[in-house]
Amino acid sequence: MCGRYASTKDPALLAAEFDAVDATEGEAPGPDYNIAPTKNVLAVVERHPRDASGEVDESTTERSVRVMRWGLVPHWAKDMSGAAKMINARSESVVTKPSYRDSAAKRRCILPADGWYEWQPGEGRKQPFFINPDDGSSLAMAGIWSVWWQPDEESGRKAVVTCAVLTTDAVGEMTSVHHRMPLLLPRSRWGSWLDPDLVDPSSLLDSDLGVVGALELRPVSMAVNSVRNNGPELMDPVSLTAAEVPEPTLFELS
Repeated sequence: MCGRYASTKDPALLAAEFDAVDATEGEAPGPDYNIAPTKNVLAVVERHPRDASGEVDESTTERSVRVMRWGLVPHWAKDMSGAAKMINARSESVVTKPSYRDSAAKRRCILPADGWYEWQPGEGRKQPFFINPDDGSSLAMAGIWSVWWQPDEESGRKAVVTCAVLTTDAVGEMTSVHHRMPLLLPRSRWGSWLDPDLVDPSSLLDSDLGVVGALELRPVSMAVNSVRNNGPELMDPVSLTAAEVPEPTLFELS
């Protein structure tokens, strides 16, 4: 699963990394080392732009970095009360589950991350780990998004754009910490995943072993348990006793 993650690059850097334009319009959140549910996050989307008359131009697409709220609210929801429980969507059921299938078909996104936190069960406590690429690049977590219209006194209603991270079965070394992990997209899948004309993403929902094999997993401080703590030190490794180190999982990239 993915319940906390870090995203510290500004939207201009992410736009360059993901071949997009910065469309955050000054509303981007700052660097966040402890992103929790219902926070604003940066997402990459690709849509058909509208021309000068407001008509959708289906002959071209534009990829952009935008601001969304983490915790999906389906457009038909009566309110936003369930958002914190819908931060993740299972890749195995995302194309069929009523809460997610419309977004899976029409509104997919990439949620860039420095890495994510996971808690390994233990006796008396859960040890947090930080999982990130070993080369410093951003993770491309597969996501979906939706628009919910919030009543507004001035305009009548206000659009709230929300999102969820797709999760899948953990593989390789990740299984030593948790049985689920975010669905990570290699660069070769970015275009297909974001393609607004692709209505069935079923062929893109498998883990890419190359991406997973390049991840670093390290124990970090218990300070990340509190959402009040937010700084680069949360990603720093800490020492564990031999009894606390997880058993390695044999893993071959083939």
